[in-house]
Amino acid sequence: MSRNTELPTEYSSDWIEKLDGRTTLARTVRSRYDALASDLGGLDQLSYQRRSLCKRAVWLEALIEQQEAALARGEEVNSGALTQQTNALLGLLKTLGLDRVARDVPELHEFIAKRGQK
Repeated sequence: MSRNTELPTEYSSDWIEKLDGRTTLARTVRSRYDALASDLGGLDQLSYQRRSLCKRAVWLEALIEQQEAALARGEEVNSGALTQQTNALLGLLKTLGLDRVARDVPELHEFIAKRGQK
C-alpha cells in the first residue's frame, strides 16, 4: 500500500491515516488535528461526530493554505472556491467551538492511587 505525500483533492474519512508519516505535511496535519482535539477537551472526550468534524476542518485548513500559497506565488486561484472553503471551515469551527475546553484532571491523590494500581 503506497502512502500519500500530498493532500488529497477529495475528502475521505481516512485521509490523515493515508498520509506518509515521514512528510512535513503529515506531521503538520496530525499536529493540528491533535491540537484541535486537545482544545476541545481531548480526543477521548470527543464524540465520533466531533472527531469527524475535526478531520474535515483540518483538511479544509490545509486545502485553503495550499491555495493561499499558490496565490502568493502568483498562480491563478479560483477565488469563489476559496471563499466557499473558508466559509465552510468557519462553519465547522463554529460548530466545534471556538473556545478551549478544560480537560477533566483528577485530584493528585486519585492520580497517584491510579498509577499505583498498574
